[in-house]
Order: sequence, then C-alpha cells, then structure tokens
Amino acid sequence: MSTAILPTPVRAEPSRGYWAGTALRFRRDPVALFALAVVLVLFSMALFGMWIAPADPMQSSMLSRLKPIGTDGHPLGTDELGRDMLSRLIVGARLSLFMGITPVVLAFFIGTAIGLLAGYAGGATNTVIMRTIDVFYAFPSVLLAIALSGALGAGIGNALLSLTIVFIPPIARVAESVTTQVRGRDYVEAARASGADAFTIVRVHVLGNVLGPIFVYATSLIAVSMILASGLSFLGLGVKPPEPEWGLMLNTLRTAIYVQPWVAALPGVMIFITSIAFNLLSDSLRAAMDVK
Repeated sequence: MSTAILPTPVRAEPSRGYWAGTALRFRRDPVALFALAVVLVLFSMALFGMWIAPADPMQSSMLSRLKPIGTDGHPLGTDELGRDMLSRLIVGARLSLFMGITPVVLAFFIGTAIGLLAGYAGGATNTVIMRTIDVFYAFPSVLLAIALSGALGAGIGNALLSLTIVFIPPIARVAESVTTQVRGRDYVEAARASGADAFTIVRVHVLGNVLGPIFVYATSLIAVSMILASGLSFLGLGVKPPEPEWGLMLNTLRTAIYVQPWVAALPGVMIFITSIAFNLLSDSLRAAMDVK
C-alpha cells in the first residue's frame, strides 16, 4: 500500500491565517482545481444520476446487445443485455463512490482514535496497539480484502466491513506517528504542567494538529479503496447484479472484450479517472497544507 508524504504540524492552534494560506495555495494550483472539478462532477453523477441519465439503466433489450460507441440513441453503446452504457456509467457512480469512500471514512475515525490513544499514551500501551496493527501488514491489502470478504460472504455490507478493516491499520499508524511528534511539543508540555487533563490536552492541543495530516493521507487511500471495491465486485464479493457498479460492469462485460472492446473498457476508464482525480486531489491538499 502506498504511503504519502505528510505535512509537519507546526502550531498549537492552527490559526485563521494558516487555513487562509492553505486555501490560497490550493486555489493557485491548476492541477488541484482540475482534480476538484472532476471529483465534483463524479459526486454530481452519484447524487443526481437517476435524473440526468438519458435512459433507464435497468432496461434491457436483447435486440440491442453490444452496440458500438456512437450508436444512435446509445452514444456509449450498450452492454451484454442491451442496457444503455452511458446511463449505467452515470448511475453506477453512486455505488462505486459509496463503496470507495465509505470504508475510508469509517477507517479514518476508527484509525485516528486508535492512533491518538497509542501516540499519546506511549509506553506499553503504544507497544501493544502498534504491534497488533503490525500483524495486518503481514498480508497485502488486496489479499486481505479478498480473504475477509470471502470469509464473511458476498454482499455490500461485508465488502464495506472488509475494506474498513484493511484501511484502519495504515491510518492508525499515521495517526500514531503524528501524535507522537505533537506530544513532545512545548505547548503540550506547558498544558500538562498547568494541570490540564489528558482529554483536554488531546482535544485542544493535539487533535487540531494531527487531523490535517491524517485527513490528507486518508484522501490518498480513496483511490486504493475504489480499486479494491471494484475488484471485490469483479470477483462477485461486492455488489450483486443487476445493480450498476463499475467493478461489476467490468465483470459482466469481460466476455464481450473480443466483440466490443471499447464498450467493455468503459467501466475501467471510469475507475481510472476517479482514482487519478482523488490521487491528484490528495497530493494537492498535502502541498497546500505544507507551510514549508
């Protein structure tokens, strides 16, 4: 699993000027704006897909099977059951993004809590938690996701649970790393010397400094999550037919690769574009938040 270069937290309480500077650097980055525009288009497809789709994504027609791109009435052709590909790609953004983003969001909250506890407590608590986390690194993320989904059974819920478990360890490790850095800062020591309890110190002085780097790293995992979720659907361990989802569409269209290769490749193109957009957005956020 890829790692990200994290911006170093530099102040006790991130000021308004810091966030304004971050926003300004982000707006001045054309790559960031392009990636953000692509992501917003994808979210619009997910939210309003059923209304903007030109045809019913579930309507099949055996007389219109595997029509090529550019067919009258089907600008992106049709699938193996004669369903409009453009409509299915648009509506499929809903499940594809949901399957890709939800595990990262859940892992962000759980992994951050675990990393904060391990990083701030230190000592034996840190050792026990982090050595347990290290166990998951013995397995490649792809194999771990497949193994967990296979053991739990096919279905959206089990696929989400499997992917969440896969992403908790890397987020927890990043959270522990940045929390350990912040824990030794002067302002934390001063708060501790003033008699503040651990919860107050973490909430006021630690949390604001570590959430940014963890969030940036979590956004870089969305692309990985999209690919893994699509892979699970491709293997029949995620979304079930006839729901439109890009990974599942790749699976059902694989037999048509020699008949209509361009049509069969369209779901893969959407996965690729989405993954690149989230990767570029994550890199741009990291650069914008890095005051150095």
